[in-house]
Amino acid sequence: MICSDDRLSIRRQTALLGVSRSSYYTGPPKPESEENVAVMNFMDTEYHVRPATGVRKLRNLLIRDGIVERVGLDRIRRLRHKMGLQTVYRSPRTTIPGPSSMIRPYLLKDVEISRPNQVWCTDITYIRMGKGYLYLTVIMDWYSRRILAWELSNTMETEFCIKALKKAVKVAGRAPEILNTDQGTQYTSMLWRETVEGLGTKMSMNGRRRWIDNVVVERFFRTIKYDEVYLWAYADGHEAERRIGNFIDYYNFRRPHQNLDDWRPGEVYRGLDKDEDGRRGKCA
Repeated sequence: MICSDDRLSIRRQTALLGVSRSSYYTGPPKPESEENVAVMNFMDTEYHVRPATGVRKLRNLLIRDGIVERVGLDRIRRLRHKMGLQTVYRSPRTTIPGPSSMIRPYLLKDVEISRPNQVWCTDITYIRMGKGYLYLTVIMDWYSRRILAWELSNTMETEFCIKALKKAVKVAGRAPEILNTDQGTQYTSMLWRETVEGLGTKMSMNGRRRWIDNVVVERFFRTIKYDEVYLWAYADGHEAERRIGNFIDYYNFRRPHQNLDDWRPGEVYRGLDKDEDGRRGKCA
């Protein structure tokens, strides 16, 4: 949360937190109406099935399917922006681009990812509830696909991403060599950069409009949406936290992973998989 402090300018505080200066003056975001949440939920599902769907087609679908009687294109654009969705991506992206001066190059092209903690990746996705919504961020070990840490928040600010990162470092007992993200404002903020570089970790960022550069975490988001989130109308944040936590435990330690030759992510992370051929570790 931004606070009054004569030692730091408002510009510096908002840059550190990865938020716009206007948010300092307008205060916390107002909750969306029930109708707008219904529109956002519809768009979330649509983007997982047909991510190339544009604004005009979304409007037609929303009206045809009885979600709303009328809806303007500007309203759809605003809600889509709030969710971080962009039609050009193959899957939903909670990505609002940050300043170009803070963007780092993609470091994983042709890199052989051959061991745990070599590369971690992270992203944010929209989580629907019975009433309202939350955002989920995860820290994933690329090699094993294990979710090392996760956090829920009602905003997409940098702080909850950093909280998840610090939890992941505690779980792993070390920081990764490389951490890959998209170019969202959370990951181009000074606070994120200083935290990551303070761990001795190299920052890597997806190329613009390159969903495949962070494909493993995108696939996890699709899995958790269809196998958990879409099946339940969470009553509140407590239920969402409990059920998502249970699903991530199942994903890590019980669910066989096809791309790991049916090993579980937790097993591969602990080094129980003796396969050293490296096929699993090559970047897409």
